[in-house]
Amino acid sequence: MQDWQGAGVVVTGAARGIGAAIAERLQAEGARLVVADVLAEPLQQVADRLGAHPVAGDAASPEGVRALVDAATDHLGEIDVWVGNAGIARGEGLAGSSEQDWADSWQVNVMAHVRAAELLVPRWLERGSGRFVVTASAAGLLTILGQPTYAVTKHGAEAFAEWLAATYGHRGIAVHAICPQGVLTDMYPGPGDGELADVIGHDGALQPADVAEALVRTVEAEEFLVLPHPEVKDYFAFRGAQTDKWLRGMQRLQQRVDQTAHKLVE
Repeated sequence: MQDWQGAGVVVTGAARGIGAAIAERLQAEGARLVVADVLAEPLQQVADRLGAHPVAGDAASPEGVRALVDAATDHLGEIDVWVGNAGIARGEGLAGSSEQDWADSWQVNVMAHVRAAELLVPRWLERGSGRFVVTASAAGLLTILGQPTYAVTKHGAEAFAEWLAATYGHRGIAVHAICPQGVLTDMYPGPGDGELADVIGHDGALQPADVAEALVRTVEAEEFLVLPHPEVKDYFAFRGAQTDKWLRGMQRLQQRVDQTAHKLVE
């Protein structure tokens, strides 16, 4: 079980939303924090409030990830826990998602995790411990209508976390994938409104602090999936057991979204 007291923790995407809430919750548990984000000014405000060390910059590019890991190591001595929370949502629909939207989503939502793990895992294997957390979204277990870049890359983030857990769990590296549905952040409810927004918030839109609390509980239980919305576990099981039925349900939902959009155009 993770002892947060004195643990060296890095949280990316920490300037606001889920990342800021996780940083605040772990600070309350006694963690020593490095917080990172591309948004320098709000990041500094979070750091000042929590007594954390801020590192402003891109946590997705190879150079940015290495700079963050180096800065965090210099400040903390050792990184015990990495919370890869930074994520983006770009484009809308197939025609409305550009090559750049796909490229940016891939770099931030998937490769940022890969690059951090490439640097951290060898160090953790040497000492026999480490904890890697990925914010993947329920979209990474299920899907999300309207935004293929987000759905596909969040699947990739969850898949990478799962691979890490399967490959290194027996060697002392714990891995978790955070998979909430609607959370009241700047990214909520995502593309579109009406039917789609109703579905995303069907089980209740949570506060970022609820996600942070779920993470602490899940780490204590040493479980892989962090499910602030417990219903996601049932949806995921249904999707796997009755895939065609699940897809038909999604198709009906998409049809209602299309009809609503058509009425608005009229």
